[in-house]
Amino acid sequence: MREEYGPTLGQLLAPRWRAASPWMRRVAIAAAVALLVAIAAGVLTLLSASYSHGGRVPFSFSYRGLYRTAPDAGGYVKVARRRTDGTIKDSFAVDPLQLPPYSGGLSGELPLHAAAYITTLSHRYQGFVLRGEGKTKVNNAPAYHVFYTATVEGRSMYGRDVFIVPERPGAREGVDIVMLTGVPRTSKLSSPIEVANKGILSGPLKSFSVG
Repeated sequence: MREEYGPTLGQLLAPRWRAASPWMRRVAIAAAVALLVAIAAGVLTLLSASYSHGGRVPFSFSYRGLYRTAPDAGGYVKVARRRTDGTIKDSFAVDPLQLPPYSGGLSGELPLHAAAYITTLSHRYQGFVLRGEGKTKVNNAPAYHVFYTATVEGRSMYGRDVFIVPERPGAREGVDIVMLTGVPRTSKLSSPIEVANKGILSGPLKSFSVG
């Protein structure tokens, strides 16, 4: 730097740094590291991440504002965000789906699968209440979903699970997308059927591709 522009910030702070006690230097270094971590976390939150799975039923999706966490037993992947007390605020998980041998069309088999699945959910969650089920689509791929309310980790949650099996004769393997979001205190979501139609879970579902 040219002399007419005066001393640099480092030159101005150098005497104070040399005069500071070792304890004060450690505090300053720790504060600087914490600031850098906070900045890095903020940047990662703004950027989109993606996940891709191969195998017999390949799939992929992108997400933002959610973080990879350990999937539930037998699951493929799970991304979530938590409240300050550690409880789940939103989660998006993908689990394997295996249908038994069947005759007829897939559109008739998925409701049968859903009936048994709903019974499993009623045992898994406290306060489980089925709110509805039916055909849906994920990126123009035919699917079937169930939506419900339940108590998870002591909090009221909206749940929406989507079953996707690639359309081909006799297909039995697919994926189960399990989505949970806290019941909002505002009017952003009024029903579990709206889960992932808007909000932070909409990104993963709208970008989800299977096959």
